[in-house]
Amino acid sequence: MSAEKYIWATGKRKCAIAQIRLFPGDGGITINDRPYEEIFPRLEYRRMIEIPFLVTETVGKFRVTVKVKGGGMSGQAGAIRHGIARALVKENDLFKPVLRKEGLLTRDARIKERKKYGLKRARKAPQFTKR
Repeated sequence: MSAEKYIWATGKRKCAIAQIRLFPGDGGITINDRPYEEIFPRLEYRRMIEIPFLVTETVGKFRVTVKVKGGGMSGQAGAIRHGIARALVKENDLFKPVLRKEGLLTRDARIKERKKYGLKRARKAPQFTKR
């Protein structure tokens, strides 16, 4: 790894875990050693990742490297957003109220509910017949 100074944080959503490294730099985002446009072709997920920078007005001031695993596209994008928000707070405490107001520092605790016995899925029951 490089000897550059960086701020790190961990973000989580659903089953995805993202390890974030924030370097001072040009504003590039690499996810698992690939540009984030390649990993997230949908604009919706790219915007989701950029929100913490837009809210704190730090677009283009940090270079981000991400290691993300687990979950799907939505979960990974949410985990990255959560991690970037946490890293920005470590960088500057003044960002905390702004990010908190936008709800970016709260971990979204909604995960898949487990399947229960006697049911087809977590809550779907087999059709009931009276006679």
